[in-house]
Amino acid sequence: MQILNGLYQVGGDLNGITYDQPGAMWNDGNTYTLKTNDGLILFDCGCGDTLEQIFGNMRYWGLDPKDIKFCLFTHPHLDHAGAGHLIKEMDIYTIAINETADAVATGDDRCCGYLYHKTFSPFEVDRRIVDKEKFTILNLEIEAMHLPGHSMGCTAYLFQWEGKKIVVSGDVIGTLLSGFFGWDGSIDFDKSKYTESLLRFSKIDTDIMLPGHGMIYFHKPRIRVEEALNAALQEWR
Repeated sequence: MQILNGLYQVGGDLNGITYDQPGAMWNDGNTYTLKTNDGLILFDCGCGDTLEQIFGNMRYWGLDPKDIKFCLFTHPHLDHAGAGHLIKEMDIYTIAINETADAVATGDDRCCGYLYHKTFSPFEVDRRIVDKEKFTILNLEIEAMHLPGHSMGCTAYLFQWEGKKIVVSGDVIGTLLSGFFGWDGSIDFDKSKYTESLLRFSKIDTDIMLPGHGMIYFHKPRIRVEEALNAALQEWR
């Protein structure tokens, strides 16, 4: 599904772009691809069992998986990073915040394989980043925003594209199809930190928010974040 010129959603089972035998409601997180003049960037890579579906979706839009240069992870859960070991076998350079990098390196319960009745295959991230870090890949500047709560590794990525401010938010915000928050069954779920993250995120204006599951927010995403913050303040205090 094309979002903007050069920006695509190529994976995600909640809106039917990919399909995996259900073990949970969210078996395969959203995967996004950005086409630059110098190659492709992936944001998350799905559960692992849908990677060929993701690549097939890319080919439909004329995107060659062999052109993927980087994969950035929003957090370590299997539905978002389960294909990470396969991505590494393709010599794709991987990037994640420290907390996510630590989790996927061990493949432990922070990766939540138990939710999907699967075993997470561990892998080493090539580059570890920190909160507020700005880095440039394929001539694109990206800013990392650490937003722990759903998991301690939750990270949003912000960048400018086609004159718009884009944020890949992962599971910091729940999809319109399923509530305000990301799933709360993670081993390292933390309501207090999650609320602090929502408060911080609610002060950021963006034009398009690309969530970890379900539908994309094309109109004033900050309103959705503020609604989630309001719900957290009412329900979790």
